[in-house]
Amino acid sequence: MTGVGAAIRAALLTAEPRAKAMAARDVARGWRQGRLTFAFDGAMPDEPARPAHPELLSPAQMPRRRKGSQQGRVALWHALAHIEFVAIDLALDMAGRFGEEMGQGFVSDFLAVAADEAMHFALLDRKLRSLGSHYGALPAHGGLWQAARDTAHDVAARLAVVPMVLEARGLDVTPATLERVRMQGDEQGARILQRILDDEIRHVGVGTKHFIAHCQGRRESPESRWKTLVARHFHGSVKPPFNDSARLAAGLSRGFYASLAD
Repeated sequence: MTGVGAAIRAALLTAEPRAKAMAARDVARGWRQGRLTFAFDGAMPDEPARPAHPELLSPAQMPRRRKGSQQGRVALWHALAHIEFVAIDLALDMAGRFGEEMGQGFVSDFLAVAADEAMHFALLDRKLRSLGSHYGALPAHGGLWQAARDTAHDVAARLAVVPMVLEARGLDVTPATLERVRMQGDEQGARILQRILDDEIRHVGVGTKHFIAHCQGRRESPESRWKTLVARHFHGSVKPPFNDSARLAAGLSRGFYASLAD
């Protein structure tokens, strides 16, 4: 039987976007159905495979979106698709890089997250095509993998930064985007964003759960350890406004982030 580590590595090294999404879902299904063994025979790649397009730019180089215009709407959905595409790799890498250390439940949780992210990408790619575009048609943010590079050595740092900062930020900003899309009369787009928001609450919860368990296993204060790791590894600021109710639903209480935000 194939080891889950080898299957995850193969998915990470799949470049074509829709093929990567299918590979992620296949790995999650294979693991859930018992067709993959708990074995990690090779290291995860430092960088996942990427398609030739979109062109990846620094945040300063990214063109500004003209909100409300057709061009602006396409740019919004393209940016969201890129976030979800990179999120597939982040979840796969989490399971593959740290799964042997953290155990089978950790692998199950993050492969389920990877399958969700693949489904989100598929929904957003389909949305782009309905607007006469496709993923790769516009440039995209080139720094989304940086958090993975910076935390490749430490599962606690990865959990602190990726689910508990980056994904938690999605809980804060998605409701306003959803409302703007609904005000434009795009109910189908609003339903996509609501599905993503509901799933991301669960994803932040998965990361928070494993972070707290990891800290408690070492008799460390989760809140104190999180603040230390974020200050060390997150190259940005944790700032309001916060969706406190969604964060709390994910187990991320204000005790973690209030003082950093202030």
